[in-house]
Amino acid sequence: MSNQKVWFVTGASKGLGLSLVKQLLTKGYNVAATSRNIADLENAVGKSESFLPLAVNLTDEKSVNDAISQAISLFGKIDVVVNNAGYGIVGALEELSDAETRANFDINVFGSLNVIRAVMPHLREQQSGHIFNISSIGGFSGNYPGFGIYCATKFAVQGFTESLSAEARSLGIKATIVSPGYFRTNFLAPDALITPKNEIEAYKTVREVQDTHLNQIGGNQPGDPEKGVAAIITVAEANEAPLHLFLGQDAYDVAYQKMSDVKNDLETWKEVTVNTGY
Repeated sequence: MSNQKVWFVTGASKGLGLSLVKQLLTKGYNVAATSRNIADLENAVGKSESFLPLAVNLTDEKSVNDAISQAISLFGKIDVVVNNAGYGIVGALEELSDAETRANFDINVFGSLNVIRAVMPHLREQQSGHIFNISSIGGFSGNYPGFGIYCATKFAVQGFTESLSAEARSLGIKATIVSPGYFRTNFLAPDALITPKNEIEAYKTVREVQDTHLNQIGGNQPGDPEKGVAAIITVAEANEAPLHLFLGQDAYDVAYQKMSDVKNDLETWKEVTVNTGY
């Protein structure tokens, strides 16, 4: 028997999104999923009565609204939304142009916001729903030379999801930030990770980080995508959901290190911090 919940997943033709869609279909959920190229999505997932593949331009509000409408028209509703679409970019802040920077924000930040605006009226009407926004451990700690812009997009995801949770809780809608560490997907593949068009020779540390990610970490990430998406499904099936969901031992460790560093700065500079009132 088909599971009654309906999922809407963006960026589903590869990586965590593809693994998630396949597991959901195996579990009997109805799934609407998006990709820029519908053929890629159909080839990756296959055909099923429970599966609606959608070609969507996430930066185009009409395209997003049409996709939400098609999903509801076919399945009757949407229960769980996963804003997964996004890509990585590596380069020093000085190296990355305004156009390169804005392009990353367009997909990683504004694409998700377009989906949220389009789906919220439906979730409000049914007084239920759960939105998962895929961030990164790089959205909690920016201590990654060369990943400043990517981290900035994911910090934005963290911020607006926290606000969304506070805004939508009384409407019966849950929101969860997913912050994965390194998972063995194609995220770090040379044709997937964007690099600067105009590199600056002085940034040797950034080039070393870039080389390490492309040639050493890529293909050797410790995280298992199948276990990662299984964790998301487990949280979606739970009655109570966390606002922050970290995935991976590496993400767990980095999060605690960041919290420790912040606490240390707070206590070290407490006298300066608290003595600023009238």
